[in-house]
Amino acid sequence: MFGVILERAPQDWQILQQENSFAMLEAEGRFEIPEGVALPEPTVYLRLVREDSGADVTGWQKAETLPGNRWKGTIRMPAGGLYRLETCLNTAKQVELEWSARGDMRHHLGAGDLFVIAGQSNSAGYGKDPLYDPPEMGVHLLRNSLRWDLATHPMNDSTDSVHIVNTEGANSGSCPYLSFGKMLRRELGYPIGLLQTSLGGSPLSRWNPAENGDLYASMLEVIRSQGGKIRGVLWYQGCSDTGEHLYESYEERFGQMMDSLEANLGYRTHWLTVQLNRQLFNGSNGADEGWGTIREVQRQLARKCEYVSVVPTTDCGLSDGIHNNSSGNLVIGERLAAAALRDIYGRVCGSPAPDLETAELTQPDTITLTFSGVFGWLCQYGSLNTVQHAFTAEDAAGEIPVIGLDFAKDKIMVRLSRPVGENCRISGGWQMDPPLLPVDYGNHQPILSFYQVPVER
Repeated sequence: MFGVILERAPQDWQILQQENSFAMLEAEGRFEIPEGVALPEPTVYLRLVREDSGADVTGWQKAETLPGNRWKGTIRMPAGGLYRLETCLNTAKQVELEWSARGDMRHHLGAGDLFVIAGQSNSAGYGKDPLYDPPEMGVHLLRNSLRWDLATHPMNDSTDSVHIVNTEGANSGSCPYLSFGKMLRRELGYPIGLLQTSLGGSPLSRWNPAENGDLYASMLEVIRSQGGKIRGVLWYQGCSDTGEHLYESYEERFGQMMDSLEANLGYRTHWLTVQLNRQLFNGSNGADEGWGTIREVQRQLARKCEYVSVVPTTDCGLSDGIHNNSSGNLVIGERLAAAALRDIYGRVCGSPAPDLETAELTQPDTITLTFSGVFGWLCQYGSLNTVQHAFTAEDAAGEIPVIGLDFAKDKIMVRLSRPVGENCRISGGWQMDPPLLPVDYGNHQPILSFYQVPVER
């Protein structure tokens, strides 16, 4: 074909990771001249134009001419888009590049931030009920085929999958991350790219290179295929590690995974995590202790590590016995986006979920819980009798029944059936299927679940 041929360039729909408001777009290829036609000094030019208007963004930029009718060039792409990459072949006799010989193009390109989707089924997305959550230009997805596309549900579509290791055994449904991307794009003003790597049912061992690590290796390959730069990891996993022995080492093994990714990428990225929702059936996924322990680890990681955020889910509905429904996924995605805006971008965006700060014995039979991050005031939805069963206290003598709760802005006073003895610990929303938890009336988020927190005297 006469003109400029693109052989290595961004795909249609691709989002490039921006740094300091720019991304570097690299392209190369060859140019073809009809046999018998002599063109003086053929030169390739390339530029970006706005896709919505055709307005020139970068101006025509001269590419480097290489031997054998080959060329390569780089464009400094401003954060934003969507853009169209245009190329043309010019000769020394032509002045108006606009009417130079034709060249290949790429469409729907953007410079923004990339986030990896990782974890198990609620990350892959198994919401099966219908909900209006349409695609939006500027929120794009690198599918399992390693082809960029407009982001739509289901994101973990196995069609033409390159990475067989994370092929789902059944068709997935809605996930939290389309609403995440749409909210971030709206607030940041530039595109969001999502890199799909999750797999339903996957235990942490498959994401930890110190153990099995096959899904970790696949995730790392996907990141490197996009230049090795991402803004964060969207992590929703833990149900498969609530069984005996696995939950006991979850924090250590999660740390190994984070450290490995930092070592492999050469920088520390942010982890946007989701505290486990409930499970409605008794199965192979452990018992209450395992679920409570995993949720506490997730809460503590966000407290200990400035590059980890966590959002609650226990108020979100289910599509079946363990998978979030579509409306719940939409809410979780927006909570994750708000956490990203606060913790990654330093923007004021609402407030986080209430998180237990202290548990103190303020009366012989009363434990006062004080929460950070309360935007309005703590209250209960539904029957107070139901809500109080979300809390469990125990000391050296055993469990102490909870007989009532009192609320005062950022505090919950837990009244017990007897005076507290030594080594008292308190838990809230820790069970596999916990009762309703108190909610911050200011932002309508439930408190984060907590487990076996020592009570101070």
